[in-house]
Amino acid sequence: MNFTHGITHTPATSVIRDLIDNLLEYVRLYWVDLTNTRRCRVIPRDSFLQLMESNRPGVNVGQVALGLVYLTIAEGFHPIGEYLYVPDLSSLRILHGVGKSPIFGILGKFENKSPVGEKSGVEVEMCPRTTLSRIIREVRTNCSAEFLVGFESEFILLKSTNPVVSMNVHGWSASAGMLNGSIEAEIMEEIADSLQASGITVELFHPEAAPGQYEVATGPLPPLEAADALVYTREIIVNVAAKHGVHATFAPRPFMYSAGTSTHAHISVHDIANRPEFRKAPGELSLLEKAFLAGVLSHLPAIAAITLPIPASYKRAVDGAWSGGTYVSWGTENREAPIRLTNVASPNSRRYECRFIDATANPHLALAAVLGSAMAEMKAVSDGSGDVQLEVQDAGTKPAAVMTEEERKTHGITKRMPASTGEARSYLRSDGQLCEVLGKELIEAFLSVNKTLEDALMQDQVEDEQVTRLVEFY
Repeated sequence: MNFTHGITHTPATSVIRDLIDNLLEYVRLYWVDLTNTRRCRVIPRDSFLQLMESNRPGVNVGQVALGLVYLTIAEGFHPIGEYLYVPDLSSLRILHGVGKSPIFGILGKFENKSPVGEKSGVEVEMCPRTTLSRIIREVRTNCSAEFLVGFESEFILLKSTNPVVSMNVHGWSASAGMLNGSIEAEIMEEIADSLQASGITVELFHPEAAPGQYEVATGPLPPLEAADALVYTREIIVNVAAKHGVHATFAPRPFMYSAGTSTHAHISVHDIANRPEFRKAPGELSLLEKAFLAGVLSHLPAIAAITLPIPASYKRAVDGAWSGGTYVSWGTENREAPIRLTNVASPNSRRYECRFIDATANPHLALAAVLGSAMAEMKAVSDGSGDVQLEVQDAGTKPAAVMTEEERKTHGITKRMPASTGEARSYLRSDGQLCEVLGKELIEAFLSVNKTLEDALMQDQVEDEQVTRLVEFY
């Protein structure tokens, strides 16, 4: 393989030029690191065209980029060496609300510039987007299954970050949070308009329960596209708010007296081989749906390290706060379980709401962990080598936290979710199967960065200063 790279200065003749010529001036090439920081390179149109027509399109990014927390380098990373960050044209969108005029947004994948030694491939194992793409392929190949994923993006609009002051105080879904002429109403409508103009389906938006809190629910997409769209959604939200002099934060729970902020993922499981034994029926989970649920539940304490990655995540993920609770459980229409089964009687819209994810998690890595955790169970039922062992039973409408010990035992609810980042990292480190699925290099990199991130976020001694740092970082 030819590993040369860089712009080749020749007349442009590609389809890309036809697409972009005389349309938009700039392209933002995004990546999301292991702290879930959105980073980008802004490329003028003509340079982007030249780049895409080169032998191996990509921009040079220091290998340390995935290991930075502020300017602190996590253990295992070094300020030496570069990756090639390669644009993925399938992620290309015209983004509205991000710049003074529409721009192109695009994501990519990290590659080794010039592979040498034993690792002769170009793929970088610790690239979250590459990992998610691989898991999607493996599930499709080995399980004849696919997923659709939709997200609820919750966030809080702040008039100040120091001190932390919300734009308003309103009730859950109260129309008072969208008063005519208010800045908040204008921001929310502009966010919805910008998302839809960017090709991202908005199913609904509304005021949420916490001060200044709102939610935007976007439509279902295949997992990679869904994670990409979530990156763009967050970028649009913060930019539209900033345009109006307002700070949008995705921090898990800046106001401890009220509800937290999360990113619930709605995931449906689909058999692409149309096998009769995997057909969905009203009121009854299919074998693939059961296998997915069993796999996620068995790895849930370890998954939390990735989906609830910072200390503040565990201020939200408590019992009795509409956050999914602290027991490894699931329940039909039960919002006090980490996994809620919804629309159980409607096979075409039936799905799992994963409530154990917040917006401090890298979306590609979070989905890779959730989908990858179910892969072994799904493969076993798909090829007939095993049956579904769903040890945890439907908790129904009763939260596990208010059950008696005997009731929990009857339902197979015997495990707790981790209560801290340190505990979650221990669960992940000891979950050999999940580490194997995600790749040991990625896991080691994540664990190192995650510990560095925790230290950085908790460096202030005064709680108000910690909250300010949190809402400014996320």
